Amino acid sequence: MWLNTLLLALRSIRRNLLRSFLTILGIVIGVSAVITMVTVGNGATAAVQNQISGLGTNLLQVRPGQRMGPGGSGASAPAFKESDGEAIAAQIGGIAAVAAEARTGAVLVANGRNWSSSVIGSTNDWL
Repeated sequence: MWLNTLLLALRSIRRNLLRSFLTILGIVIGVSAVITMVTVGNGATAAVQNQISGLGTNLLQVRPGQRMGPGGSGASAPAFKESDGEAIAAQIGGIAAVAAEARTGAVLVANGRNWSSSVIGSTNDWL
């Protein structure tokens, strides 16, 4: 029984040699593509995790939030003052540093082309 099935399969492969070759080629290319994409995805995941872990687990960014309630429909809260940073450093234990951050938008120009970007600056003068 098994021998007859094997002989029938081999005879069919010989009769349709080009079709068999193209089928095998398609399977090999498909499996290779899946393995490549999984490998690239795992590599990208590892790279992102390394970048995030490089930030350290002791980094906390505090930013003013959104006002809620009457009259505060979506308006942003006022920026922190230097005294706010000093109060955070004085009243919360275990803080190694408090730093101010400034953000603004800018237009970058190079080779006759313009790009809109944001500029972020920080200093470690508060603590």
